[in-house]
Amino acid sequence: QLQLVESGGGLVHTGGSLRLSCAASGRTFSSATMGWFRQAPGKEREFVAAIMWTVGASYYADSVKGRFTISRDNAQNTGYLQMNNLKPEDTAVYYCAKTNRAGSRMPADFGSWGQGTQVTVSS
Repeated sequence: QLQLVESGGGLVHTGGSLRLSCAASGRTFSSATMGWFRQAPGKEREFVAAIMWTVGASYYADSVKGRFTISRDNAQNTGYLQMNNLKPEDTAVYYCAKTNRAGSRMPADFGSWGQGTQVTVSS
């Protein structure tokens, strides 16, 4: 069974950067897609970015395009989310998850959710 553990969250000022990690154990991502989502208090979980593990193709939410970059390290079985030029509206708990539906942005299509890592951006 695939288990995911996120890390790398923290408190930064507006304009700062953070790099989140999503470490997989138990199984590999293989031909699946790894996704990042976030959830702010009182809001629904929303799609941030995803990467098709084998081919490396990625896609992003419009709100983070040009600021966030998703990547993966096959050897380490770890995914990353580099977040630059952070804004207060990026404040949320960030989760990684896996789907076999390439191209999906729907939380319901993803599974093996990690416990999340808190990102707080102060103004």
